[in-house]
Amino acid sequence: MSSSSDEFDVIVIGSGMGGMTTAAALSRFDHKVLLLEQAHTIGGLTHSFTRNGFTWDVGLHYCGTFGSDQFAGRILDWLSGGTIEFRSIGTVYDTLHFPDDVEISVGRPAEAYKMELKDRFPDNAAEIDAYFEALMAAEEAAQMVGAERAMPDQFRSASHWWNRRKIERWCGRTTSEVIENLITEPQLAAILSAQWGTYGGKPKEASFAVHALVMGHYLEGAAYPLGGAAAIAKGLVPVIEASGGSARAGTPVSELLIEDGKAVGVLTSTGQKFRSGSIVSAIGAGETVKLLLPEYLRQEGWAKEISTFKPSVCHFEVYIGFEGDISKHGATRANHWFYESWDTNDSIWTGAADDPLQMMFVSFPSLKDPSHDPGPAKRHTCDMMVLADWSIVADFADGGAVERASEWSALKVRIEAQMLAFFARKFPALAPLITYHELGTPLATAAFTGHNNGGFYGIETTPRRMLSEAFNARTPIPGLFLSGQDVMSPGIAGALAGGMFGAAAIDPRVFQKLR
Repeated sequence: MSSSSDEFDVIVIGSGMGGMTTAAALSRFDHKVLLLEQAHTIGGLTHSFTRNGFTWDVGLHYCGTFGSDQFAGRILDWLSGGTIEFRSIGTVYDTLHFPDDVEISVGRPAEAYKMELKDRFPDNAAEIDAYFEALMAAEEAAQMVGAERAMPDQFRSASHWWNRRKIERWCGRTTSEVIENLITEPQLAAILSAQWGTYGGKPKEASFAVHALVMGHYLEGAAYPLGGAAAIAKGLVPVIEASGGSARAGTPVSELLIEDGKAVGVLTSTGQKFRSGSIVSAIGAGETVKLLLPEYLRQEGWAKEISTFKPSVCHFEVYIGFEGDISKHGATRANHWFYESWDTNDSIWTGAADDPLQMMFVSFPSLKDPSHDPGPAKRHTCDMMVLADWSIVADFADGGAVERASEWSALKVRIEAQMLAFFARKFPALAPLITYHELGTPLATAAFTGHNNGGFYGIETTPRRMLSEAFNARTPIPGLFLSGQDVMSPGIAGALAGGMFGAAAIDPRVFQKLR
């Protein structure tokens, strides 16, 4: 243990799922960890907020493999000492809505979902089987990539040589390329790629391996944390503190301290210095290079390569509060994906006045949480999300929202009205029960997370990202490590896995928990 209160065995920057996982995993092996978060609360996109007596999660809608006997669930149980509990959403966890009243229930077990697809597309039964076989193979290839990113150089090289063909086959092709090669029916192809909002990359751009990782981890069902997303930080922070560490919100890191080419600590925006031989950045690979590295280190090859990757898609989200029995008027524990066309690639909204919404994701979190007490007024919540292009808000970034406050306010009003009108068309019986609504914007996401262009899924999920060696947990700068979803894959489970790989790069004993 370090003797000074300003010296730690490990410093982790960013308290999202990846950062919390890294900090808690190392704490379980008796490292004294300092977890630093720029925002006012620990948790990143797993935190919750309350307005007018309603509470919403900002980034968690559902999770796969979080059952007590599943991969992420086992890890979280070990990390938290069993204090975080996930509950199944139910047999059906997603409902897909397409034109002409086509509706597909996605649920567990996977065989049930396959049977529904085969019932609707009997002539494509063999193709459906081939897709699920490809899904399993690609998921395995993606897991190989994640594991390699935590290995020392010599082991990583050997592993990659052995697995190279499988990795290149599945990680090096887009989702559309693989699905269109396997599936001859266009509507079936659209259905199989419809949930791409869970990893933030258009099917024609996202690696099939990322698609497989995210889709594959839902095949045995989806779950939601008892008490909402905030329960995760409540369960993990005490673990960090129990080993002598500390989790501090409202403490932005302004730069890394580099001595003799090594990362030796951090400097906060208030001028406070903390020292450690191991610094983990969980704020995103691009943000690490752009915001933390001194200029001369940004010119190194790995850093320049990271800088060439675009951020993932951004989004608008409307948080809704109801009073009334919403389950009697169309609300469900399952999420809803609405598409206005069969082209799932054409669903990112550009915000133009003549550009109607093409897609919307709708979730009712209060129905997913058994601990939610609606009270006598039967208060419930909903959040609906539209995937969007940053160009909608670009003119209002970097202070533009303040300088052009009236224009920014008018734009937000228009967007929120459009989204509420879309919701009312899809849930006409629910709309009259709305008593509160609030719009979240890409600017808010960027301000809260620090993510470039509000890319809440980190960097783009392209084949190039999966095949790049720039996202290894152990960076070329001695003492500097990466963690979170950019190391592995987008989403809560992906960030958790990336957090474990980041921890394993520092203490190989963590690998024991990844089996």
